[in-house]
Amino acid sequence: MKKLFYPLLAVVLLGSSAFMSVTSAPEWKITDDYSIKFVSDDPTGIFKTFKGTIKFDESDLAGSKFDLTIPVNSISTGNGMQNKKALTAEWFDETKYPNITYVSSKIEKSGDSYNITGTLKIKGVSKSYKVPFTFKKTDNSGKFSGKFNVKRSDFKIGKAGGNVPDVMKMEFSVKVDKK
Repeated sequence: MKKLFYPLLAVVLLGSSAFMSVTSAPEWKITDDYSIKFVSDDPTGIFKTFKGTIKFDESDLAGSKFDLTIPVNSISTGNGMQNKKALTAEWFDETKYPNITYVSSKIEKSGDSYNITGTLKIKGVSKSYKVPFTFKKTDNSGKFSGKFNVKRSDFKIGKAGGNVPDVMKMEFSVKVDKK
């Protein structure tokens, strides 16, 4: 009986493993050549630090995932006073909320580009955001780029009205290398 059991077990395990394919999108390393900009009449600037995990495969969007972080204290408007003010409780409240995060929940193809839906968390407030992007791949590297808008009032950043517009235009260009 034992002689029959082990070969039969091996056949069952091998046969069942053929139906259990595990797909995993490749991981991409964020290079130092990235740009995360915010654009308005005033202020305009960049975030100098950007990190996270990107798993992306154009043929396996369900297995793809973005988990991104921007330290608030990396803000640069080109004006030292504005940079300091941006870190105060009225604006980003860097002491309580040191990071802006974005974690994807779904990625979809849309013509020649993609839409990523995820949770954007700024100043302790989490909102679902859909971000359109393109991906240009060359051998073992690539570039993600796109534009989207963020309403300051959705995240309790600054005061309503005043000189700063409520809608900030975000632009990003992120070069990556395959890990």
